[in-house]
Amino acid sequence: MRLNPFDTSKIKVRSSSARGGGARRAGGVGCGTLVIALVAAVAFGVDPAQTIAVLGGIEEQSAPASQSGDMTEQQVCTSGPFAREACEALTSLNETWEPEFARAGIAFEQPFLDLYRDGRVATQGCGSASSAAGPFYCPADMGIYIDTRFYQQLEQMSGTGGDFARLYVIAHEYGHHIQNITGLAGQVRSLQQQRPGESNQLQVRMELQADCYAGVWAGKNRNRIERGDMEEGLRAASAIGDDALMSSAGQRINPENFTHGTSQQRMDALRRGLESADDAACDSYFNVR
Repeated sequence: MRLNPFDTSKIKVRSSSARGGGARRAGGVGCGTLVIALVAAVAFGVDPAQTIAVLGGIEEQSAPASQSGDMTEQQVCTSGPFAREACEALTSLNETWEPEFARAGIAFEQPFLDLYRDGRVATQGCGSASSAAGPFYCPADMGIYIDTRFYQQLEQMSGTGGDFARLYVIAHEYGHHIQNITGLAGQVRSLQQQRPGESNQLQVRMELQADCYAGVWAGKNRNRIERGDMEEGLRAASAIGDDALMSSAGQRINPENFTHGTSQQRMDALRRGLESADDAACDSYFNVR
C-alpha cells in the first residue's frame, strides 16, 4: 500500500523503553466514525481494556511513565525498523477518519503511537505490559502500543512479510480507538458486567468490528492499494484467528474460549470493510441499524 509521507503536525508519537516514556501530544487531526450517533442502541460488544487483560500482558497497577524517554515526533518516526511506515500509516488513518467526525459534527481526539522494541512498556493508563501482550490499544490514555518485533512474529505466522499485513495491525488497533472515543467501550463494559457469561462472545464482536474498521480504512484508500495487498491482509487475519492460534499451540480448539474470532470470521470482517469502504457496514456486529 502506498502511503503519503508522515506529517508530524498530524501525529502524536512517542518512543518507550522498559522505563516508559513521556507522551508527546502534538496537535493535529483525530479520528472517528459516524457510529457515534448509534451508540445508544448498542446490544453487543466488548471493552478494549478487557481485551488487553485477556492477552495477559497488562499489570493491574498503575505505572506512570518517566519523561526520560521523550523523543520528538521526527526522531520516533525514523528511529528504527518499520517506524516511518507506522507513522505514515497513522497519518493516513487520521486523515481518513477525521472527515467522518467532521461531517457528523462530533468532537474527537486522535490517538498517539508508541513504538518499542525492548520487550516491555509502561503505559500511562493501563499499567505495564510485556511484548507477550502483542500490539494493543489502551483506552485510558488513547495510545496504540506496538513492539515492532511483533511484525517479525506475524511474518512467521502468516507467511507474508508484506507491508499491508503490518498496516492492518495498526489499523485494527486504531479501530479500538474509534470504539473508545465513540463511547461504545464504556457501554459495552456495563453490558459485560450484566452478562458475564457472554464476556468472550462480546469480546469477539468488538475485535471483528475493529477488523472491519481496518478494512474500511483500506477501502477508502483503494487507489493506494497495490496488487497483493488484500491477500497479505487476509493471510495476516487468518493467522491470528483464535482457532489457528490454538491449533498452532497444540491446544484443543474450544469456541467458548475464543476472544478475537476464528480465522474465517476475521478475514470476512476485514473483507467486509474493504469492499464497502463504509463504516456503516461494521455496525452489524452490534445490531445498531
